[in-house]
Amino acid sequence: MNLFRLEGKVQHYAWGGYNYIPELLGIAPSNQPSAEYWMGAHPSAPSTITTASGQLPLNELIGQDPANITGPAVWERFKELPFLFKILDVKDMLSIQVHPTKSEAEKGFARENAEGIPLNAPNRNYKDDNHKPEIMVALSEFYLLHGFLPHEQLLNVLKTVPEFTSLVSIYEKEGYYGLYKNVMEMPQSLVNIILRPLTDRMILPYKSNKLSKSDPGFWAARAVLNDPNSREKLDRGIFSIYFFNIMQVQPGDAVFQDAGIPHAYLEGQNVELMANSDNVLRGGLTPKHVDVPELLKHTRFEGVQPNIIKGDVSADGLERIYPSPAPDFEVSKIDLTAGQVYKHTAKAAEILIVMKGNVTIKGEDTLTLQKGQCAFTAYGATYEISTDGEAELFKATAGV
Repeated sequence: MNLFRLEGKVQHYAWGGYNYIPELLGIAPSNQPSAEYWMGAHPSAPSTITTASGQLPLNELIGQDPANITGPAVWERFKELPFLFKILDVKDMLSIQVHPTKSEAEKGFARENAEGIPLNAPNRNYKDDNHKPEIMVALSEFYLLHGFLPHEQLLNVLKTVPEFTSLVSIYEKEGYYGLYKNVMEMPQSLVNIILRPLTDRMILPYKSNKLSKSDPGFWAARAVLNDPNSREKLDRGIFSIYFFNIMQVQPGDAVFQDAGIPHAYLEGQNVELMANSDNVLRGGLTPKHVDVPELLKHTRFEGVQPNIIKGDVSADGLERIYPSPAPDFEVSKIDLTAGQVYKHTAKAAEILIVMKGNVTIKGEDTLTLQKGQCAFTAYGATYEISTDGEAELFKATAGV
């Protein structure tokens, strides 16, 4: 067999919403937030595969015949299923974060292993030895922070926000690195002195719906109001809200985030595809472990011009492929109406999820999938997808 049903794992992180993922999957809402739905073979939460002889984790299925299931070129290069596919429901802001390069992840993972830090320890930075470039496709209007503002825009922010004028000379002398190092290593008492009047000024217009989501004041006020510790200790991640690009992404549009680009998801639902890693270096807006020296070591201190990826439509007009420089993964969106048939042969292992409608996938086996259900195809699988109404699917595969 090379066509299987796949069932992912729901992850209950505090920033998630309560309804979107349960509604997508057709399951009852939990009393915990449902933040992410993982589809992949990451050892911390592998998906479940249904075979003729029963169910087993996807990483075990791959282990039975790795090269023929993932694809010979994929296995030779990565020695694993190289991607992790997710659906995210972002209700509250995620932590400001940076992902390491492959070589730095290998060094960091080996170092923390040698230091005897348990893999599940809260102060662990490196959960594996992989890099974590990622691409997201918006499922709703989606907001995120993405990279530092270009030079002139950042300078304008520092000069026009009264509380930041003391930082202008630091930025002019020491650039992005000096500015960010200064605010990230600043004593908490000084963080409070700078940010308290700024956030106090933003709370009233935020509560009376007078701030747009393109205004950093909107997110600064929300960060304070959502943080139970904000009266004593303002989160220094609020500086990043003002220093980074705020991106607004429309459904069907994509954003790629490479190693070293600081970013944070702010609000909305998306499809996310990344290298098979769980390495995150955090810089604020989180109660989790923040390691400032490690963050500064891996951040790209340069202005970023945000880039919205519209995707390339296939010759048959049924698939929109979102290109990225990462060889680990490729994501695409398939839209079908009654009478249309998507025909394909998998060049590497693939995971498909139905986001709207019902579909029939015919290959060596025939699967009928409804909204929220998933399929896994092994390398070389030839199949056709059809629907009797309208359907939307997302597909993840390796970019090799």
